[in-house]
Amino acid sequence: MHTPQTSPPTVTWRTHLSLALLALVYIFSFIDRQVLSILLEPIKQEFGASDTQMGLLTGLAFGLIYALLGIPVGRMADTQNRRNIVAVCCGVWSLATAACGFATQYWHMLAARMSVAVGEAGGMAPSISIVSDSYPPKMRSFAISLFMMGPNLGTLLGLVIGGMVAQYYGWRSVFLAFGIPGVILAVLVYFFVKEPVRGAYEAPKAKPAVDAAREPLLKQVLRLLSMKAMRNICLACGMAGIAGYGYGVWAPSFFIRIHGMSISHAGLVFGIASGSGAVLGAMFCGWLSDKLCQRDSRWQLRLAAIGSFIAVPAGLGVFFWPVSDFWMLGNIKVPVAMAFALMFGFFGAWFATLSYSAISQLVGAGERSVAAAVLNLFITLLGVGVGPLVTGMLSDYFAKTHGTEGLRLALSGVTLMFLLTVLFFMLAIKPYKQHLQQMQSA
Repeated sequence: MHTPQTSPPTVTWRTHLSLALLALVYIFSFIDRQVLSILLEPIKQEFGASDTQMGLLTGLAFGLIYALLGIPVGRMADTQNRRNIVAVCCGVWSLATAACGFATQYWHMLAARMSVAVGEAGGMAPSISIVSDSYPPKMRSFAISLFMMGPNLGTLLGLVIGGMVAQYYGWRSVFLAFGIPGVILAVLVYFFVKEPVRGAYEAPKAKPAVDAAREPLLKQVLRLLSMKAMRNICLACGMAGIAGYGYGVWAPSFFIRIHGMSISHAGLVFGIASGSGAVLGAMFCGWLSDKLCQRDSRWQLRLAAIGSFIAVPAGLGVFFWPVSDFWMLGNIKVPVAMAFALMFGFFGAWFATLSYSAISQLVGAGERSVAAAVLNLFITLLGVGVGPLVTGMLSDYFAKTHGTEGLRLALSGVTLMFLLTVLFFMLAIKPYKQHLQQMQSA
């Protein structure tokens, strides 16, 4: 519940520390979620699995559990202590990640990955709510963009460090190397993250929405989705999720199969190119959005559409640039295609950062966790759940006639889903601005 106060709180070093720890939690959640992408080939060989089975392991098995639990946990976070929820969930998914290292059969790994999803379902939405209540609206997009570097840094670290550890110590050691530190991080969150006052920076007329959590959950979700802006943003992110997760999970295998790289080589080069591009992209779009939206709120979604559109040719460049073109950085061979991977990472990061910030503006302080969880449902169920699985199925299908080139065709196909993302963002722009105007005049 909102606690009335005479003036908004001050942003202090403790606020920034909380943001840093929550961002670190999000980084580890994506390390634990995405590290499997660099380990697909050795795990596939050990368990004798098909690309479709590996797509299920990285996608639907995780995404379905994550999506189903995300909204109830988000509802809980709108009424309970959000910091404690994040800390507990971080500990759960970290232990489940470590358990992946002990799997001896495909089904053991499947169960462990589903357990990771159980924990991660309670990490993202409460964190977005905490960050939104910790910073005033004029700083919020940039603060959220810093938090949203988590997927990008997590992917970078997971690919680079995970690839090196797998190369020298085996794939099982990777899960232990990332799972155990996550338990320590959960303890740090519990003791050092500040639980902010809900709606501390909201205008008085916007604060009655704090009580929205009393509404039945299903009715609340349907009401949120009845908002045209919210619905189109969710659909845009769902399409982008299919493209982004399909790309993120299978691109390392593409460089291993098509470019003949080792696990550590692919993890190092692709991780740095894609991850650094995404980190810079997330920070840049958050900063730019805060600047442009002071003049016109429509830039929040215009930028998301622009980034998604540019990501399409960048992604196709990754897959179709000639394998024979490369640079040598010392003893490291860097395909020219990595320049397009950096570009894809930069612009492909815009949609999520700007969408979560947009959602936080569309609803009151008392239902930000649920709203973020609803958006997360589309990204996770369609992106995590469908993206890698469909890519794996398409790869198996095209492999019948094109051999190892099947993965190239599959990845190219899912990348085109970003065009639908652009369409839905464009459809959301007008109702988004109208809704914000209604909230301000209510």
